[in-house]
Amino acid sequence: MINQVQLGKSELYVNPIGLGTNAVGGHNLYPNLDEEAGKEIVRTAIHNGINFIDTALLYGPGRSEELIGEVIQETGKRSDLVIATKIGPVFEGNKMKIDNSPEFLKQEVENSLKRLQTDYIDLIYIHYPDEDTPKDEAVGALAELKEDGKIRSIGVSNFSLKQLKEADKNGYVEVFQGEYNLLNREAEETLFPYIKKENISFVPYFPLASGLLAGKYSQGDTFDDLRKNLPHFQGKAFKQNLEKVDKLRPIANAKNAGVAHVVLAWYLTRGVIDSVIPGAKRAEQVLDNLKTLAVQLTDEDIREIDEIFK
Repeated sequence: MINQVQLGKSELYVNPIGLGTNAVGGHNLYPNLDEEAGKEIVRTAIHNGINFIDTALLYGPGRSEELIGEVIQETGKRSDLVIATKIGPVFEGNKMKIDNSPEFLKQEVENSLKRLQTDYIDLIYIHYPDEDTPKDEAVGALAELKEDGKIRSIGVSNFSLKQLKEADKNGYVEVFQGEYNLLNREAEETLFPYIKKENISFVPYFPLASGLLAGKYSQGDTFDDLRKNLPHFQGKAFKQNLEKVDKLRPIANAKNAGVAHVVLAWYLTRGVIDSVIPGAKRAEQVLDNLKTLAVQLTDEDIREIDEIFK
């Protein structure tokens, strides 16, 4: 039985290894996705004790939620699951529209409920901040939905510290999702202190830096998807990052684990991170991610990894 952990001050209990689903129905993010393979990823997760499933309107758009909804219905395990989704942005033609107004948020929650075929969502994030809506008003709208039983907890994503503090004026924010990994540790200085003080759970996205921290790339690799524009994958930076990742191999080998497992296990030693949500493009990757739970890092390992990626 997998020991579940509490997400910050929320009432949600999750497997420390969750599932990010931007490759489940995220046709706008990855070319040539197979929807049946996407559903198999979600099935595999659910049948192997992963109960924390993270999606967003942006994946598809909306298609990821629909496919996850189909699998939830088919497995009949809704009450065992913690489903997180992110509201907005919506597309008007090719233009992305970000709207945090209470009316928009409430309507979008209704839309997500339909796509997910459920009558409540465990965790709703505002995916991106807009420029106009006071953030405490936006979160206040979600607090009303929580009161109505339509959502169980409130999160925000991609907010600056200033926006987060405004959003959390009444103490309603329970989970924060932001970019954080060993190659991008800015959040440690900007967000972690406040998040720790308020007992908000930090869920990192891009935990494996689009596969770079999984130790599966080498010098000559080229990319034709969203990776081709990411700074970590450019020229000299790519070479230096690969060298750092290589320094993790002895630690991983000593633990009979993969580099990715060591990296994910390291995140779980950060006080503010309760769970990580690595993505998967194939069902076997879901099973592989779960091997992280067997990795025990010593204090020395933790310090050494910290030092490599200072």
